[in-house]
Order: sequence, then C-alpha cells, then structure tokens
Amino acid sequence: MREEILLNIDNPGQLEKLYRTDKPSFKTAFNDIYGQLRENPLAEGWYQRLNYNADDTLWGTPEERVFVVGASIIAALLAKVPEMLSIDPEYFFTRNVGFIVFPFLIAYFGWKNKISTKTAVVLSALTLLAATFINLLPQNGQPGDTLVLSSIHLPFLLWSVLGYTFGGARGGWLGFLRYNGELVVMCALLLMAGGLTSALTMGLFRLIGWDIEKFYFNYIVICGLSAVPIVATFLTQAQPTLVSRVSPVIAKLFSPVALVMLVIYLGATVISGKDPYNDREFLLIFNVLLVGVMALIFFSVAETAPDKKNTIQVLILFLLSAVTLLVNGVALSAVLFRISEWGITPNRLAVLGANVLMLIHLVLVWVKLFGALTKRNELSLVGKVMVLFLPVYGIWAAVVTFVFPLIFGFK
Repeated sequence: MREEILLNIDNPGQLEKLYRTDKPSFKTAFNDIYGQLRENPLAEGWYQRLNYNADDTLWGTPEERVFVVGASIIAALLAKVPEMLSIDPEYFFTRNVGFIVFPFLIAYFGWKNKISTKTAVVLSALTLLAATFINLLPQNGQPGDTLVLSSIHLPFLLWSVLGYTFGGARGGWLGFLRYNGELVVMCALLLMAGGLTSALTMGLFRLIGWDIEKFYFNYIVICGLSAVPIVATFLTQAQPTLVSRVSPVIAKLFSPVALVMLVIYLGATVISGKDPYNDREFLLIFNVLLVGVMALIFFSVAETAPDKKNTIQVLILFLLSAVTLLVNGVALSAVLFRISEWGITPNRLAVLGANVLMLIHLVLVWVKLFGALTKRNELSLVGKVMVLFLPVYGIWAAVVTFVFPLIFGFK
C-alpha cells in the first residue's frame, strides 16, 4: 500500500480508489509515510482528512466550555434566589424568568460575534434597565394587568435583543430563526434524557428506602432546567450537524399535521358553538394557537432550502398561512368587538396591537409564498419578508413592557 500511495501521490483519482479499497490499511500506510510528503499540498489535504476527529469540535474551545459551565452555574444560582433570599417564588419568577437565561445567551453570541464595546455597553444597559423596571413595578394585592403584560412581553423583548446579538445587525435573522428551531429540538432531547435519568435515579433511591424527590426537584431539577437552554445553545453552535438534519424533517412532518389540525379545529369550533367574541378564555386560546402556528410557519420557511424543488412544501406552507390568516381575522374581529362593547383595557390594546402586526406580517408572507408557488419570485424572498418584520415585534414588546404601565397608571 505504501508504494502505491507514493506512486500515485499526484493522482487524486487513483488515491481515492486505493482509499475506498481498504480504508484502514490506507490510513496506516499514509500516516507512516506522511513525513516524506509534508511539502505536497495534496498529501497535506489527505492527512487532514484521514486524521480529522469530529469529537475534537464537539465540546468547542476551552474558552467556550469555561463560559458555558460558568453561565450554567450562575443561572442555577439565580433560579435559587427566591429560596436563598426568602422571596415569594411566584413574585420572583413571573418578573425575572427571562433574566435566568437570556442575558447569558446574549453574552455568548456577543462574545462569539465579537461585537463592539459600545454595542456591548448598550445591550448591558438595556438588560439592566429592563430588570430594574420590571422589579420596581408596584403590586398591590393581585398583580395588575399591566404588570402581567410586562412580565409576558419582557421575554419577547430579550428574545429580540438576542436576535440582534446573534446577527440581526448583519442580516442574520433567518439564521436566528433556524437557531431557534434547532434550540427547541436540542432542549427537547436534553429534557427527555434528563427526565429518564431523574426517574431512574429517584426510583433506585426509593428501592433502598430513601425519599429524595423533594431534594432532587429543588436542587437538581430546577438548576438543570436553568442550564438546559445554555447547554443546548452551546451544542447547536459547537456541533452544528448534530440537529441540522433533524430540524428540516420536523418542519416537513409538522407543517401538514398543523394544517390538518387547524382546519379540523376551526370546523369543530363552529360545530361546538364556541364564541371568541364573548368568551374571553376561548379568545385567549385562539391567540395562543395563532402565535404557535405562526412560529411553525416561520420555522418551516427557515428550514426550507431555497435552492431545491419544494413545491409540495411551499404549497403546504401557503395553505397553512391562508388558514392562519383566517384565524387571525377572527381573533382580530373578536378583539375589536370587545373593545367596541366594553371599551379599551391594557389587555385588549396589547392583543389588538399584536394581532394587527401579525395580520400585516402574515399577508406579506402569504403573498410571497403565492409568488414562490406560481414561480413569480424565489422562495428566498419569503425568508427576507419574514425576517424584515421580526424587529417590529421587539419594538411592540418594548412598548407593552415599558409604556403600558405608565399610560394605564400601573393598573
């Protein structure tokens, strides 16, 4: 094998044939004679190919590992603040759940993308301002509507800041959506593995008469849940191929399922006589459904390769967006009806603004999907229109978080 490699070192085709004939022998022989071939660029390429170890990149750089371990420990400590400082857990987590994870992810991508010191200072000041504001909002007895709205919209604002840090300033919002999909997949895998491990651990201790469920939940589970998004993010970035092939499959599987489910649900709603115009809880469910389906559409578009023939997938997304437009229209008309009948409240105004934004966004995406389906425009334009509107949601989240409590008197 050595002689044949030396004879054909400048013949890439023959080297490939030798390699495919007996890979282990080829690698052993090549590594033995590599010292004689260092000056040959082709030999250097073969050496790197034969000795590349994917496991070397699985855990990233030493600096990344230190950051992830440190961030996970700090996130776990933040999750234990209510217990350490005797704070009401409901009071703490409703206001601060976003700060347990998002600041570390923002810092991670800021460091990875080498953002400027000025940008880092601005983002840090914004995060600190948001944390101070939400924790200083008054609460007399039961939480007021504006406090609840601020607590709900603040994570969306932090999500937008994360998107900017990820690469939004350089047009990387579509990649950010793809990262979100991969993050969900990786978090689900880690949670399933953690759930099985936890069940096995508690079961084994129960067999010897030790009840560790309370201790295990208070320390292991809570701390582990705090670290999951950080570890999952690290894995998606350090080993991008780990879930990159899974996400498109999930998108292709769930898009048609969501379409069928949504059509059946709308039909069942009519038959059951449910009324979003007078049933506040049902209207809330309607809007949650709307947000979930829109997220699926965005994720599916982000995972659909624009350079491949995806006629069936584009058709499914087009129909799904059309049905979602119908859902949005019903939800928007119900909100307008409730405002006309019972007046403006913080909740109704917040839902109205979100529904209007989603309606405009959906129409734009639907038009571009129709263009892609009829070959009038490329599928890539769908992604561009889709991400163009994402910062607008961040602005609206900021308005609801910071402005609503002031204009409605913290009620």
